[in-house]
Amino acid sequence: MVDYDVIVAGGGLAGTITAQAISHYSNQNTKILVVDRNTEFLPGRKSLAGWVCGDACSKEAVDFMSERIKVEWTRPEIEHDVKGVMALSPDRETAIPFDGDGFMLNRQKLPEIQNERCRKMGIEFEYEINLTGLIYDGQQAVGVQGIDNKTKQPFKKTSKIVIDATGVTSMLRNGLQNSTKVEKRIDRRDLESTGRYIMHFEPGKKDLTEFDPDYCIIHLDQDIAPGGYGWVFPKGETKVNIGLGVEKSLLDKRNKRLGKKDNVESLMKEYLARNVAIKNAKLSEDPQDINNNSGVFQVSVRRQNDCMVSGGYMMVGDSAWMPKPIDAGGIGPALIAGTILGNNVAQALEANDVSEAGLWQYNLDYIKEYGYKTAGLELFRRLIQQMSNEQISYGMKHFLGKLDAESISKGEHPDFSGLGKIGMIIRGAMNKTVADGLRYTSKENQWLVEHYNNYPKDPSGFDEWNKTLHQRLDEAFTKVEAFGK
Repeated sequence: MVDYDVIVAGGGLAGTITAQAISHYSNQNTKILVVDRNTEFLPGRKSLAGWVCGDACSKEAVDFMSERIKVEWTRPEIEHDVKGVMALSPDRETAIPFDGDGFMLNRQKLPEIQNERCRKMGIEFEYEINLTGLIYDGQQAVGVQGIDNKTKQPFKKTSKIVIDATGVTSMLRNGLQNSTKVEKRIDRRDLESTGRYIMHFEPGKKDLTEFDPDYCIIHLDQDIAPGGYGWVFPKGETKVNIGLGVEKSLLDKRNKRLGKKDNVESLMKEYLARNVAIKNAKLSEDPQDINNNSGVFQVSVRRQNDCMVSGGYMMVGDSAWMPKPIDAGGIGPALIAGTILGNNVAQALEANDVSEAGLWQYNLDYIKEYGYKTAGLELFRRLIQQMSNEQISYGMKHFLGKLDAESISKGEHPDFSGLGKIGMIIRGAMNKTVADGLRYTSKENQWLVEHYNNYPKDPSGFDEWNKTLHQRLDEAFTKVEAFGK
């Protein structure tokens, strides 16, 4: 006899949404345990700094979850409504809107409310547990083990399925023993160091390129946030989530180029000081922010793990590297994946098949709904990272329109095939490089989406599919790097 039907390792947003979805799809007939390393009073916290996050999420992703598993989000977990995201070029002359209506969430309140809802559904919790690995029976994961930090005693619980929602550096994934398909480690270049403040401020000079209560603003600028972007996300008329993300090797290059020694913290301070719309900013000491008002954390910016299941084991959220490669947004993919995963788990338990093959459908369902576009977005992100500020500004002004940005965000292919013919625009090598880069990534994106739509229906076809994917991506990454030379 096992202790539980399902153990969800990690009590953050992805973990608790998944637990709720499993409960919903199994008509609350499943025995579920959520294991979290945090105390009961700070559930799902990513690190000692809190729930370091941009706090933004599209209405579309929230609706996807709400309509399917009947979990409604309201105030206070939704703190502020926004009309979309506005991406600004480095020269601030071009602004491209995308993503549509969305919400700014309160990441300290949200897990408290999530856990309350979970308990009402009969989901159990164990707090202050430091998980060190999975328990195996042959090729099956059959539970989790670690240390109970409250008692300093070993912790062991068994289950039919373990869901890994323990985050980007997951020890469960890193030490996985029953799969050669699941990738264990992430490439350093696919991680961004991000930092942010949650602050109250006095209005300064009115400038909608610096702060807009209705829009999440993104600043693309290789000097301000090399390899990433700066963000100014409104949480009210005079409250803001402000921060930035950088890629380390590109930060090193930027520092060398400018003769500086900046790190994420110093860049954040400069970025805040530079903002003319925000005056006398102070870290929020509101009770709902006090444990979450400042921090630095790492986030992945690549496609999701090429395989997300093994016998008795499944992964979701940051553990599976799900944040969107183009903007590092992780909440939306986690809501979608957790909802889908709940249905897959309920079906596998009902069929009494929790083998790798029995859990395989999750890979297919997630790819069909969301994952088909992420490899193309990863490639597009690498192209942007290679470009200078002048190239990005030029490309946004002349080549990228609102519809192009929306289609890229959705994983569709903007048609850049005509760029080579626009003789008046393409003058000089720099502009031709931008056009060639956009045209190339768009063409590769088409191939990648098609390849993901042909994801193998069962584990037997995976190795061949994955080998082809990596060959194509390796070639594409090398080619895209050349556009930055």
